[in-house]
Amino acid sequence: MAEENIINTAEEERELAEQARIRREKLAKLVSEGKNPYEKTLYAVDADSVYIKEHFGELEGKEVSIAGRLMSRRIMGKASFSHISDRDGLIQVYVKRDDVGEEDYMSYKKDYDIGDIVGVKGFVFKTQTGEISVHCNHIEMLSKSLRPLPEKQHGLTNMDLRYRQRDLDLIVNPEVRKTFIARSRILKEIRAYLDGRGYLEVDTPVLNTLEIGAAARPFKTHHNALDIDMYLRIETELYLKRLIVGGLERVYEVGRIFRNEGMDAFHNPEFTTVEMYQAYTDYKGMMDLIEDMYKTIALNVCGSTKINYQGVEIDMGAQWKRMTMKEAVKAACGADYDSWSDDESARRCAKELNCEVPEGENATKGHVLIALFDEFVEHTLVQPTIIYDYPVENSPLAKRKPSDPAFTERFEYFICAHEFGNAFSELNDPIDQKARFVKQAEEKRRAEPSCNAQVDEDFVTALEYGLPPTGGLGMGVDRLVMLLTDSATIRDVILFPTMKPKK
Repeated sequence: MAEENIINTAEEERELAEQARIRREKLAKLVSEGKNPYEKTLYAVDADSVYIKEHFGELEGKEVSIAGRLMSRRIMGKASFSHISDRDGLIQVYVKRDDVGEEDYMSYKKDYDIGDIVGVKGFVFKTQTGEISVHCNHIEMLSKSLRPLPEKQHGLTNMDLRYRQRDLDLIVNPEVRKTFIARSRILKEIRAYLDGRGYLEVDTPVLNTLEIGAAARPFKTHHNALDIDMYLRIETELYLKRLIVGGLERVYEVGRIFRNEGMDAFHNPEFTTVEMYQAYTDYKGMMDLIEDMYKTIALNVCGSTKINYQGVEIDMGAQWKRMTMKEAVKAACGADYDSWSDDESARRCAKELNCEVPEGENATKGHVLIALFDEFVEHTLVQPTIIYDYPVENSPLAKRKPSDPAFTERFEYFICAHEFGNAFSELNDPIDQKARFVKQAEEKRRAEPSCNAQVDEDFVTALEYGLPPTGGLGMGVDRLVMLLTDSATIRDVILFPTMKPKK
């Protein structure tokens, strides 16, 4: 079977090579006749497939000019039918020899191929079968496709090839095109929502001079002119909060983030986030904002606050459930943080529940609570749920709870058993912040001796001028697009996902 597959593949490669050779010969013929399609610089288009179909009553019998990719042809002697694909769909074109002329019709039959970009002028009509079409009176080739498209019956199904050749994927799989049109709309809705609430969109540096102590591993590069190592950003947070210090009060950034880490269905090394910061509010205010934002975006993009993701109905419009991490862990496995007298009793509890936790100083009550949450809770959070009040151990940038300094005013929200965003009442005490930065950098250097984790002294200096009480939130754009387009993997919603080059 393996040998047969290899033979078939070789045969297919030979067939594709032969088709490509024939297409190049057709191009050479056109060039020799003074009809080089690549010389075209302009083609006036005044209608598209969707507009023609939606406005047929107004356009019937009227002249239109359309352009797109030739996707099918039915040659029938003196008249033929084709379908042309543009951004929004397909439109049928009727090409008749007597209307376009003998020379152009013969060229259409002999020189044109599926995949060519063509321009058509003609009048709108409806065929006997009721299909809205364009009756062509002029057709010209605007670009020659030198490679054949995948056969219609087989399509382009190889996922590796689809991700590597997204251009081809977009040509032959219309649903892929719809996904990325939806992505663009989702981004517009995010911006419209925040702009409408007084937020200012800003841009902050992608290249940083410091490897900070955060858990994420950065990509490293070198700046030749300055002769210093630099790091692609792993977040936009610290710069945005400096803008709050500067008095902008409400800011957000749609930013590309880079993390030199693993890849799976929900992780790509290069991804997009939106981080937003608002002065004079706290994490409770950010809870209200993100819940309302998701409901608004779902309604505007999907037409309903009830969506289907991978066979599960998600009700975005219902009141989102809110629980502290302590409450969620206790409800899931019975472990009661408040009953633990010390770190040792917390570790005993985890052991009884067969939950592995870190050792030594990285096995505090807070660490145990986090481990139990990861083990017993996260996978159960299918409907939108906000988990708040996180241990200080894993929240270096969040403000401590005044009523319980072991915890911070932090929340994450979960949908379909995955985290979609993270928010804080931002830490604005520069003394506490520096101490946490120092500890974080030390822990990272111990874990990765080769890293150069440092404290961002410029950020601490900014805090010393005074950061007002601030709520901040970061959300993953790619995961939101996955959710609203029912896409199983992050690679389906990133136009060009990170791929290992072929040899």
